[in-house]
Amino acid sequence: MNRTLPSARTAVVGLPGRGPAGRPAGRPARLLAAAAAAAVSLTMLTGCGALDELMSDGEAPRDEPGGEITASAEADAFEILEGDCIDLAALDGYGDSAAGDEFEVESVPVVPCAEPHTGEVYAELVMEGDKFPGAKAVAKTFEEWCYAEFEKFVGLSYDESVYGYTGFFPTKDTWEQLDDRTLQCVVSSEEPVTDSLKGVAE
Repeated sequence: MNRTLPSARTAVVGLPGRGPAGRPAGRPARLLAAAAAAAVSLTMLTGCGALDELMSDGEAPRDEPGGEITASAEADAFEILEGDCIDLAALDGYGDSAAGDEFEVESVPVVPCAEPHTGEVYAELVMEGDKFPGAKAVAKTFEEWCYAEFEKFVGLSYDESVYGYTGFFPTKDTWEQLDDRTLQCVVSSEEPVTDSLKGVAE
């Protein structure tokens, strides 16, 4: 993470499928690792507003008690949950960055899974420990975890699938200042889909 102010999430875009193909002040960002079905690899830092706005702004509209997204919205990067569907194409900067680039966004475009979207959070892992294990260790854990969980969710291994994966994981700032320990895996599609990709086996 190349960020000095504490308040963003980091995103890595870059694990393609095998088939056809404004920095905010105040709060730390998390890391998003995203992979479209086309071959692209980049890093995104997703950020938000000030710490005192952590829970007040950017809340995703959800039903009760299921917690599913009920309307399209720009959600705070820290409000993303397992099962949420994301319009990766609408994510600010997503389509403009070259492989390996890092950038920050203040919000993540979420949509009901019945509406066109190109990403879906398919797994989460909460890491343990008080001390930040280092960016490389976090990224390695993310890659291994999301790779393993991909087949369980999609119904086909990542190496055989037309889909890719991306995700969010903690930075040093969010780990130390926001007690952020959560890795989130996002299955990504080159073309928009209008349903969950769970069990699609493609």
